[in-house]
Amino acid sequence: MNFSDAWQWFAANSIWILMGSALSLALLVFGRPRIHARLESAVPIPRRQLLLRICDAVIITLDAVILVVIATGAIAVMLSREGPEALITPDSIKLWFVEHGLIVLLIAAISYLVFRLLKSAIPSIVESSMSSRGRGRKAREDLARRVQTLSGALATVAAIVVSIAAIFMILGEVGVDVTPLLATAGVAGIAIGLGAQSLIRDMIAGLFILMEDQYNKGDVVKVAGIAGVVEDVTLKRTVLRDLDGIVHSIPNGEITTASNYTKEYSRLHLDVPVAYGEDLDHCIEVMNRVGQEMAKDPAWGPKIRSAPQSLGVNKFGDSGIEIKVLGDTKPMMQWEVTREYRRRIKRAFDEEGIEIPWPHIKLYYGETKKTPAVSCPTCGKPNTPGNLFCSSCGAPMKESPPEPDTSV
Repeated sequence: MNFSDAWQWFAANSIWILMGSALSLALLVFGRPRIHARLESAVPIPRRQLLLRICDAVIITLDAVILVVIATGAIAVMLSREGPEALITPDSIKLWFVEHGLIVLLIAAISYLVFRLLKSAIPSIVESSMSSRGRGRKAREDLARRVQTLSGALATVAAIVVSIAAIFMILGEVGVDVTPLLATAGVAGIAIGLGAQSLIRDMIAGLFILMEDQYNKGDVVKVAGIAGVVEDVTLKRTVLRDLDGIVHSIPNGEITTASNYTKEYSRLHLDVPVAYGEDLDHCIEVMNRVGQEMAKDPAWGPKIRSAPQSLGVNKFGDSGIEIKVLGDTKPMMQWEVTREYRRRIKRAFDEEGIEIPWPHIKLYYGETKKTPAVSCPTCGKPNTPGNLFCSSCGAPMKESPPEPDTSV
């Protein structure tokens, strides 16, 4: 059987070949997860990874073969409608390859080379345009993760642009009029842009969030009115977990202001109240001493960048005078250090006899008539008029009335 006879048979049965190929492709796509599950449950761990890689390679090869068969079957269906004179022959293939095939291969090769160059250059360009805060292993890991995220997204965009340009060039080379296709693509692009403008806005916002290093995974931030720990940040959305354990997924396009509580360093910031009757200089001295002791403590010193120190009187409150205290800590350590500082301040104030005030309320019911105090007949101390017993010694303030005579 020569090539012409084989092609005629293929064209005559192309419909059935297309149906069988499509069914086989669907079975491979939907059956791949089940095959993986079977291998993971039945194969021991030492051989599992090898078999999974072999399985993936076989499935990918079969997918490629089936796609080639589907494409060839589609071409056979289209050509068979024009009659036997349109069938592909060795001479026609040779002529087409000489006239157009070499140029098509050249376009494909150049496009692939351009994509590979862009893919290898994008990470370096992205890394050079991004700033890395701090030093150390965590900073390097954060930078590498941001570079990887942005590089992957930009590489995908580059692949799409290069592929579309290559497809239009190849279509023009094989004689297809690309003008209607360009017009259709323009209209479709406008429609997609209008329909997916929120997605585009989210991705552009995410691009600037990562490039400007506004926050990273593990930071404590407040965005879109929600505060929590950043569990993940991508081009499309930011995932936060608040103190109640609730996970919030926030589109990046909704973020207009991002407040980062843990970038580079954090800060202890509180007002310590003392009673109005206390010596303020002595109180400030005690507070600064407690801050210095914490900074020198082996357990707390590594968490503190600058010792908590009083800045002076901040406010005359309703019940006491408030003294402001500030101090810098390592990122995310401010809450822990603040709690320990409060505990030590309470203990130091108790030792020094410094009163921490609480709200006092004095009730006044209007003007009252002043009545002179009554002296106790026993100890002579003044008492409020109307008291039956002395508030000092407990003696009766006046003689009890005589009991009535009940005798007959």
